[in-house]
Amino acid sequence: MNKPLFRLIYSSLRKENCDASEIEKILSACKKNNPGKDITGVLLHSDKKFIQYLEGDSKEILELYDLIKEDDRHKSVVMLSYGPIKSRNFPSWHMGYKNVSLDELNFQTDIDREDKEVFVSMIEGKKQNDDRGITVLKKFFESA
Repeated sequence: MNKPLFRLIYSSLRKENCDASEIEKILSACKKNNPGKDITGVLLHSDKKFIQYLEGDSKEILELYDLIKEDDRHKSVVMLSYGPIKSRNFPSWHMGYKNVSLDELNFQTDIDREDKEVFVSMIEGKKQNDDRGITVLKKFFESA
């Protein structure tokens, strides 16, 4: 029997010491470590913020979140959402990522005004309705 799936979404403030080479290190670590732990998800980052969606076994993603909170490349880590899911939203992405500019946030997808408000609110570290937040993240990444 398969273990129940969980998702965890957090946002944080990116520190100045976290340059492009540090982002590459984060992504390399995800690609190396996440498959063995059966963790999938996505990472959005700008020059000032991170938002990450993780999915997998509850114990594995909570242990990873504890490590993430201690990472000195960011601060003010806020858990936006945590709970069970019926199926993976990003099943083939051990860590998809996208660099976004919050100053010039252009959506090239079917995101409406309300979705944009939800997305910006999540980036600002405010909790959202879980289903709506996940839907907006999926729309954003599917436009890649």
